[in-house]
Amino acid sequence: MRVKDSKVVPLMVVQVGAAVLLFAAIVFLPGDWNASRWAGLIIGIPGVVFLIAARYELGKSFSVTAQARELVTSGVYSKIRNPIYVFGAMLILGFILALQKPILLVILAVVIPLQVVRARKEARVLEAKFGDAYREYRKKTWF
Repeated sequence: MRVKDSKVVPLMVVQVGAAVLLFAAIVFLPGDWNASRWAGLIIGIPGVVFLIAARYELGKSFSVTAQARELVTSGVYSKIRNPIYVFGAMLILGFILALQKPILLVILAVVIPLQVVRARKEARVLEAKFGDAYREYRKKTWF
């Protein structure tokens, strides 16, 4: 694989680093290891792992704005159309549970609707470019 074809791009390094730091905060926060903190860890671990996997699989097709570079349908994308949103929300939930500050659930109340709106916009862009291939893919996957 040539360097320019690599799925690892600088933005991905920043994103993965932020996810790992958030996860590390869950583990190393001072305080008791009660049920809420354990739940945060149990939800946060797969959130981090699958978020990193999804971001890697998306590679250079990742963009901040809705763009249709390539229809990625393998790996975690074979089951979930927007795994970065799903697993990002899991990571946030895990962090909130670990912090034991229920008021922070407001963050999810804002993030989730925004991600749904973004997912719908991306779906329109992908359908416009890939047509029937995207519609078939959409039938076989969740969110």
